[in-house]
Amino acid sequence: MIAVVTGASQGIGRAIAEAFSARDDARVALVARTEANLETAAESCRARGGTPLILPTDVTDDAAVASMAEAVTDKWGAPNVLVNNAGAFTYAPLDELTVDGFRDQIDVNLTGAFAVTQAFLPAMRARESGHLFFMGSVASIMAYPGNAGYCAAKHGLRGLARVVREETKDEGVRVTTVLPGATDTPTWEGADIPSDRFMAPEDVAQSVVDAYHLSDRTVLEELLLRPQEGDV
Repeated sequence: MIAVVTGASQGIGRAIAEAFSARDDARVALVARTEANLETAAESCRARGGTPLILPTDVTDDAAVASMAEAVTDKWGAPNVLVNNAGAFTYAPLDELTVDGFRDQIDVNLTGAFAVTQAFLPAMRARESGHLFFMGSVASIMAYPGNAGYCAAKHGLRGLARVVREETKDEGVRVTTVLPGATDTPTWEGADIPSDRFMAPEDVAQSVVDAYHLSDRTVLEELLLRPQEGDV
């Protein structure tokens, strides 16, 4: 199977790429901005049986997204799985958040996912199969002070995924929105919180792979995961 994972250089994205490599011997297109981190992720995927393709890409650059999608389809064809996981988080109370800072959050977390989806979805629809995953957050369904840009983007991402689901459900394409709570990723580096209060990225990845492996008669539309003791 062929998987495209954005934000694949670390955290949840890397864990998903590794999980598909281990379970499916997947051909995995690893998409992120930092090539050195992608190289490390690629080594890990190979060790698990996968065949990685490193594609340094900024999802806020429309031309770069188009070139990335062309590279994947020219080499392997249309993907079976697309994981829109690229994102960024910046804490800022309303009176400190600038308009540019707000736009940046929307561009990375929401508009980038739209651009990547548009790049791959036509081929999936033509083939009448494929599974899109949108990496939302508990911030897709809740409001958190100091997170206006991030919450707005993640609420929007959930809405985008719902529209894609409605427009493609009669065409064999499945759509899942993943809504993880606090996960042990670089986003939380420096936080004074015990590590056992976070979910493991491998657990989120396992849920994505399991959702993909449901029969074609079933789609897990939304997947909400939280640390056992609740939000941090």
